[in-house]
Amino acid sequence: MTATTENTTHSHAPVAQAAQPAAQAQAHGQQHPIKLYLLVWGLLFVLSACSYLVDYFDFQGYLRWFLIVLFMLLKAGLIVAVFMHMAWERLALVVAILAPPMAVLVLMAMMAWEGDYTNYLRVIFFGA
Repeated sequence: MTATTENTTHSHAPVAQAAQPAAQAQAHGQQHPIKLYLLVWGLLFVLSACSYLVDYFDFQGYLRWFLIVLFMLLKAGLIVAVFMHMAWERLALVVAILAPPMAVLVLMAMMAWEGDYTNYLRVIFFGA
């Protein structure tokens, strides 16, 4: 009887040791290293500088707007991922939060394409 108890105790010992750091992390709250936040802060600074450089170098047309939107989305992604802790959430929650805005963006792009097509047809058939 004691041999069975000892085997059971030894078989659960690694599991208990592995669960101990996780329990300590939950007891103290999940904390991320300050290095990560400083790295993200630096990246946000660089992306903001790149955004201002678009105007400084006087890019025009679609390239200008593409670069501005690209830098804006990269900064927003970093903020949502790190400062709003989305990077550490479960995939289902990430999809539930990020999918609706992505769907709205896709629908806006489709409406813009349709608007351009409608304008193109008006120019062809009505000459205006």
